[in-house]
Amino acid sequence: MIAELGHFALILAFLVALTQGTLPLIGVHRKHAQWIAMARPAAQAQFLLLAIAFGCLANAFINNDFSVSYVANHSNTHLPTMYRFAAVWGGHEGSLLLWILMAAGWGMAVASFSRQLPDEMVARVLAVLGLVAIGLIAFVLLTSNPFERMIPAAEEGRDLNPLLQDPGLVFHPPMLYMGYVGFSVAFAFAIAALLAGRLDAAWARWSRPWTTAAWIFMTLGIALGSWWAYYELGWGGWWFWDPVENASFLPWLVGTALIHSLAVTEKRGAFKNWTVLLAIAAFSLSLLGTFLVRSGVLTSVHAFAADPSRGVFILILLAIVVGSSLALFAWRAPSVAAGGSFAMISRETFLLMNNVILVVATGSVLLGTLYPLIIDALGAGKLSVGPPYFNAVFVPVMIPLLFLMALGPIARWKEANLREMAARLRVAAILAVLAGIALPLLMGSWHFMTALGCLLAVWIAAAVVFQTRDRLRTGNPPPSYWGMQLAHMGIAIFVIGVTMVGTYEEEKDVRMAPGDTVAIGNYTFRLIGVSEKSGPNYLASVGEVELLYKGKHEKLLHPEKRQYLSSTMPMTEAAIDTGLTRDLYVSLGEPLDKTADGKPDFTGAWAVRVYYKPFVDWIWGGCLLMALGGLLAVIDRRYRIGRVAKAPSSAMKVAA
Repeated sequence: MIAELGHFALILAFLVALTQGTLPLIGVHRKHAQWIAMARPAAQAQFLLLAIAFGCLANAFINNDFSVSYVANHSNTHLPTMYRFAAVWGGHEGSLLLWILMAAGWGMAVASFSRQLPDEMVARVLAVLGLVAIGLIAFVLLTSNPFERMIPAAEEGRDLNPLLQDPGLVFHPPMLYMGYVGFSVAFAFAIAALLAGRLDAAWARWSRPWTTAAWIFMTLGIALGSWWAYYELGWGGWWFWDPVENASFLPWLVGTALIHSLAVTEKRGAFKNWTVLLAIAAFSLSLLGTFLVRSGVLTSVHAFAADPSRGVFILILLAIVVGSSLALFAWRAPSVAAGGSFAMISRETFLLMNNVILVVATGSVLLGTLYPLIIDALGAGKLSVGPPYFNAVFVPVMIPLLFLMALGPIARWKEANLREMAARLRVAAILAVLAGIALPLLMGSWHFMTALGCLLAVWIAAAVVFQTRDRLRTGNPPPSYWGMQLAHMGIAIFVIGVTMVGTYEEEKDVRMAPGDTVAIGNYTFRLIGVSEKSGPNYLASVGEVELLYKGKHEKLLHPEKRQYLSSTMPMTEAAIDTGLTRDLYVSLGEPLDKTADGKPDFTGAWAVRVYYKPFVDWIWGGCLLMALGGLLAVIDRRYRIGRVAKAPSSAMKVAA
């Protein structure tokens, strides 16, 4: 009866969400203190019930309960225990339950860590989160019940998708979902402020740490997904502009704009309407990503479902969220008081330009992602939009943003002196130009876009160093300042990685028999042989490849080709030698039984792919620094809830 207990807990969570989404709002409207006070315990109860439901589903996987249809379709007795647990979110139904559990977790966090916020504000925020939970839990109960029984029970399960039988699955989806649903908190704060008729500095300060926390999780989730694809898929790429990858990238871009816009709203009372729109857009794009992944409109290694009825449900939910939010905004926006004025050259201007560029970049990615779907839906044929489009459109949009990243932090609020800024950045500009000339030449060949990438990366990094030096002369800066500079340094490192690997990577697809060698630069790969081994639920052909540097032995690499017992699709497990400035990457293809001229081949030859990837790990290192910078910003004492509760809010009220 464990599965039935989980289903019952899910139904109770739906009823609690109904209570959470309605009674506190009514209580605020009628000044009913007891109903207002129900918001916090309702959010905590909802999380507890969803945790029970999730635990029941996890128990079914761990104990191989194949009478549960979802378990039978995504697990079997040969699956290692770690992957049995991770399989809970390896399919549509379970991953959606995890999505909702994390949303409830964010709600419980707001309820627990906002004790000193006004009760009316907390009630509105938690009520909005409750209304969102109503739609999501209803989606699970009506279209995606993970506890549905299979009668009679299956004797053995089908197994988890072999692509997902990897440690990356254990960490990547939870991180990404935490980011997705975390933006619901920023959305809830924005809607609560609109409902209260009060868009002020206090609201922006309350919302800012929650938005940054969601952005951190989204950054780590995207980075982990990129790293997983790099080593698991055997293609050697770190980003493919896959539509589902784009679905997570879109809210990240808008979330980045939102973080910067909240800073202006908090400090200067400006951009209030714009900030609310960004909060609505970030969560709406999270729901759009859910629709793309779970509706069946996309074919992708990341997609979960192919049931159109589920897509229609999410589309209706998305329409309700976007439509009601924009209607509320249209009602309140005309009466929002104007923010502080600022000059053409000021920090506000640079942050506004940052926002506009990020929104344009979001639009370009959104167009490339949705346009093929729209054309297909209209019956105008099938169209594929791939990396050439995104590289041609997205990259040029990002260039001015990277340039502005060095200017914004040193500009003064209200009005800045351009000559003073130029003097402070003169040395950084000289270093950037020298790097743009020298670094490509040191790598062996000079290309304009490579030089531009190096120039911009060093421009940002040098600006961070000099700005930090100047700031330290005036005293020890707060953690949020260190967080900003660390995140910007992470961007610089990321740009170096993307630039170098995009220009100077080398790839060779070769036929190799035991004893054959292939050279890339100063490195030589020699295939010693291929042996067979058995895993817990797969058979593998394991290559033994000797890596030599300038003729001297470096190490042995062991790429694998796995055949899972429950799948006919062979899987590639690449072998990677990681270094600070390069990766050496080997993957096994298929065994070759014929030579190039069509004659039988009895030499034991294999198709082998080898890569030399300079600075590729700097991509993920840069992402890690960005996330660490966000963490420093979140822990700044100035954004602790106890302090922000007392933030002044005069002169920035909305007329009721």
